[in-house]
Amino acid sequence: MAGRLITSSENQLFKKLKKLQQKKYREKEGAFIVEGKKIIESRTDSLAIFVNQEREEELKITLKDMDYYLLPKQLFNELSTQENSQGVIAIFPIPEPNIIKSANIIALDKIQDPGNMGTIIRTADAAGYKDIILIDGCVDIYNEKCVRSSMGSIFSLNFLYMNQHEFLNYIKEEQYKLITTVLENDSIDYRKLRVSDKNCIVFGNEGNGISNEILKQSSEKVIIPIYGSAESLNVSIAAGILMYKIIELKE
Repeated sequence: MAGRLITSSENQLFKKLKKLQQKKYREKEGAFIVEGKKIIESRTDSLAIFVNQEREEELKITLKDMDYYLLPKQLFNELSTQENSQGVIAIFPIPEPNIIKSANIIALDKIQDPGNMGTIIRTADAAGYKDIILIDGCVDIYNEKCVRSSMGSIFSLNFLYMNQHEFLNYIKEEQYKLITTVLENDSIDYRKLRVSDKNCIVFGNEGNGISNEILKQSSEKVIIPIYGSAESLNVSIAAGILMYKIIELKE
């Protein structure tokens, strides 16, 4: 099946796609951009697919019977954020959040780096988590770098947006044990962590950590020991260690 050719940057569909590189338009349209063959091959809910005209022939197997649009290389490169692009970009709908049903959940407090965010999402998916609460101040998870870093896991988890007050009320009402990662006098080694039937672990901002109001409500504060000269662990690495530790303790 041949693609429909878009030749001008004034084309309305092309202009819409380009606008989706901005958060405010992603929110307005309820859609985001994904680049790469793997997602396009594994999902059937894309809203539109765009292909670098020079790569159409090698992408025939990936595209199969899909409808798609062709873009000249110059126009495609205006959209691509990858140095070694595979030549295909798709628009997907942003899913509506679902009610949390999990016993173990993650909350992110002002995580700013999209690479860290994407890696946390990918690791949470690998560890079997289903729900992530995004507290006000986090980077947009549908940022292209975050989507790319998640390696497809952005489609596998349920995301809920809350401000700090809503989050603390939710944790209290739903009786989750609030576990925070912080270096304080009453923090314990993560290997001595005690879990409950329902647990929420919070990871904080790369520079400032978890906000004081959340720390005040914490049921358990934990640290990961550092044996070398590094000042601290990257938040996505710390998140991976603790996410798996909670799963281990619950088994």
